[in-house]
Amino acid sequence: MIRCNVLAYVLRRIVGMVPTLFIIVTLSFFIIRLAPGSPFSSERNLPPSVIANLEKKVHLDEPLPLQYLRYLGDVLRGDLGYSTKHVDFTINEFIARALPVSMTLGALALVLALSVGITVGVVSALKRNSLMDHSLMALAILGISVPMFVIGPLLQLLFSVHLGWLPTAGWLSSRAGGLTLILPVLTLAVTDFAYIARLTRTSVLEVLRSDYIRTARAKGLSQRAIIWKHTLRGAMLPVVSFLGPAFANIVTGSVVVESIFDIPGMGRFFVNSALNRDYFMIMATVIVYAVILVIANLIADLVYAALDPRVVYE
Repeated sequence: MIRCNVLAYVLRRIVGMVPTLFIIVTLSFFIIRLAPGSPFSSERNLPPSVIANLEKKVHLDEPLPLQYLRYLGDVLRGDLGYSTKHVDFTINEFIARALPVSMTLGALALVLALSVGITVGVVSALKRNSLMDHSLMALAILGISVPMFVIGPLLQLLFSVHLGWLPTAGWLSSRAGGLTLILPVLTLAVTDFAYIARLTRTSVLEVLRSDYIRTARAKGLSQRAIIWKHTLRGAMLPVVSFLGPAFANIVTGSVVVESIFDIPGMGRFFVNSALNRDYFMIMATVIVYAVILVIANLIADLVYAALDPRVVYE
């Protein structure tokens, strides 16, 4: 019965994604089209007749409503079109190469932020008002305050330039191999680690003051049993609720991090396409990011319901 309820809930959420994605596609299409110029207006020494032929090739000479309907039909078929700057490959092929890179970077950063953030938050709560507590929370506040575009270059300057321990940029396929993951993953994880640490500390302190924890102590349970069996399950609910926004932070942050560390992911394609007025690449990247975030929020809701038996699938 529970499995049927979960399946029905997931199906309803998937159906509910359709209007959201439709609105995102529509807004991104018209906002980009309302921008001045065209994808070919920045090309040098191209006569107007050549630009007109290029626009005709990608249907930019058609009325705007017709362009919209044509693009919407292509998206429904899973065809995101061609890049106006890289004509040798379709956008689907670009995404097939770049998306696994961004997903690997994002997943590693999220795992790092969760594991370190939860650990720091729990330790800080158990050592409340101690020097360790104040030090760890000061570190978390620093992680929230300093933006990624500052953290990344600082890490490069320290570990790559001065110490020479890690490569400045690159990805797994380069000669440095797995060492190229350390700095970008660390940079991308810092902000969410800080939020998760503070959220975990507050949640653990709140659970430790609850009646059922006092009852567990009165029964003579050890501190370890109280923490692992009774405290963490309830304390993780706010953290799980934060997973959706956390993944959104990581997805948007990857745009900055991939540019800093020269990583061939979706973020770098998005920046390059924005600079080059590559309409179709921009819209495709926005759609892919939107799908990822909607799915991430659905997964976070399912994990939350699995941890909290009071949640009913409706």
